[in-house]
Amino acid sequence: MTTIYTCSHCDAQFPKWSGKCLECGKWGTLKESRLGKVKSADHVPAGELVQLHDLTNEPLTRLTSGSAEFDRVLGGGFVPGSLVLLGGDPGIGKSTLALETAHHVAATDHKVLYVSGEESAAQVASRLKRIAPKGTGLDFLAATDLETVLATIKKHRPALLVIDSIQTVTVNQAEGEPGSIQQVRAVAAMLLQAAKQSEVACLMVGHVTKEGVMAGPRALEHLVDTVVYLEGDPLSSYRLLRAVKNRFGSTNDTGVFMMSEQGLRDVAEPSRVFLADRHDGPGTVATLVLEGSRPFAVDVQALTAPTAFGNPRRAALGVDLNRLQLLIAVLTRRAGLKSLAAQDVYVNIVGGLGVRERSIDAAVALAIASSVSDRPIPSTTAVIGEIGLGGEIRRVNDIERRVAELVRLGFKSIYLPKQTVTKKPSGVKLNDIASVTDLTTLTRAS
Repeated sequence: MTTIYTCSHCDAQFPKWSGKCLECGKWGTLKESRLGKVKSADHVPAGELVQLHDLTNEPLTRLTSGSAEFDRVLGGGFVPGSLVLLGGDPGIGKSTLALETAHHVAATDHKVLYVSGEESAAQVASRLKRIAPKGTGLDFLAATDLETVLATIKKHRPALLVIDSIQTVTVNQAEGEPGSIQQVRAVAAMLLQAAKQSEVACLMVGHVTKEGVMAGPRALEHLVDTVVYLEGDPLSSYRLLRAVKNRFGSTNDTGVFMMSEQGLRDVAEPSRVFLADRHDGPGTVATLVLEGSRPFAVDVQALTAPTAFGNPRRAALGVDLNRLQLLIAVLTRRAGLKSLAAQDVYVNIVGGLGVRERSIDAAVALAIASSVSDRPIPSTTAVIGEIGLGGEIRRVNDIERRVAELVRLGFKSIYLPKQTVTKKPSGVKLNDIASVTDLTTLTRAS
């Protein structure tokens, strides 16, 4: 038996322990593991070859999840024999989404096996009655050893297997505690083999670390077919489902859900939801962002106030704080808003949505300028554009698609970078902006 140390982040292996992984540079990620002797396999028969061009090009058969938003992210539903890994922060709604999916699939006369290593049958039944008062043929198994799960699959042949969570399941042949590198890797490998052989779609719930990445070895994400993350502010009722890996679909689609007393519900028109109850007060500006290939119209709110301390405070919800500080510096230097050096600045994306792309820069800058001047921007006005360090407004991708969505939502005036739209739609006024100075001019004109 040989002792090695494996990095839980990148799966690199080392003969000696150290505080820092020499491969990926992470600290405190080396975990002890033991390797047994490699058994030689003599007289192994050669495998049978298949000519790919001779196979019929038939579309994949998919099993719908019962949620249009979940199906959108998966690419149309679960593919039989595939492994889907669902991750997210504690309390974000992973188990709720998994249980709802199991209920919806069972309601379509498909056999579903729900395996839990964290909750008892009574606890899961209590949550199920809250989500779906009317019962369905949903089979439950409280087990933590994979051998029992595999034997149950072989006996009952479910169409969908749900495991909550993958870190609680163990294999007798593998070393280590539940959730360790060896256990998670062995469980995933055996589940993959069983799913391919029995054509069972498998939805596995996975824990995430404090850094927001999936707990366990990196090999876990490589083994599965699809990796999706459920994200959102726990204090907000809205959740986003994103795919970071999808062998049977695109990773450019995003699902939107709303958490209610009855569980997670699809949000078919997220833009109208995020723009609901908006007003014309100072510091509020509308813009449009793309989450993958899906357009969302959102409200950006900014509030400025004289600082009571030596160093002004900057706070951001839904916007990268470093990006906010950069935009404040550009406004101070390039747009002449010197007063920002002595003012606290708070920025918020309404609805708890976290925005990553930089097309929101112009809206954030205009919202800050509007708050400083205490002059509102009309609610029918939207702004799109990235801001450079020189104060210039830069182009963003898919601008015509963004404009078309804003027109559909009823906006009458859109400010965007110069010469970016070739086909100008009717019923809306498109205004060119070249720099942050043009943005501050809007606050004087409003």
